[in-house]
Amino acid sequence: MLEALLALTILAFVTGLGVPAYGTYLRSYRLHREAQLLGWALQLARSEAIKRNSRVNVCKSFDRVHCAKSGGFEAGWLVHADPDLKGQPTADDPPLRIEGRAPEGITIRGNKPVADVVSYTAFGHPRLLGGGLQMGTFTLCSPGSRAVHVVLANSGRIRIEDTADPC
Repeated sequence: MLEALLALTILAFVTGLGVPAYGTYLRSYRLHREAQLLGWALQLARSEAIKRNSRVNVCKSFDRVHCAKSGGFEAGWLVHADPDLKGQPTADDPPLRIEGRAPEGITIRGNKPVADVVSYTAFGHPRLLGGGLQMGTFTLCSPGSRAVHVVLANSGRIRIEDTADPC
């Protein structure tokens, strides 16, 4: 009986240590997964722009049909061809990829140059719809985690960075 009680005590202790660590792991996994999905969308847009020899955009979208001007990318995003530089998907050019809402609690915010849309030229370089240079950083956060950055370089390449910044 004493041995069974000792075994249960040890099991309770190990479980008590493991459950909080598992929760932290899940939050980190979900955050990194969203960063990867955003990175893949940016890479897809870049390769499609080169392949199509015209503009391709990644924009935030609440309704999965139109690009939004407010809020964050956590609502979801669209990858769409934009040969006419309208900044919106059209009937002739429907979205190439649609990404749904991020898991509850995750925020995805871009700094000023990438806050609403990332637009790739036919050369695979990110440029604002008006033609100006576009590079910036998306910050992904979840309460109790450290921020993750998706960084868009002038060349059009992206990298994902872990930071020491708490959310």
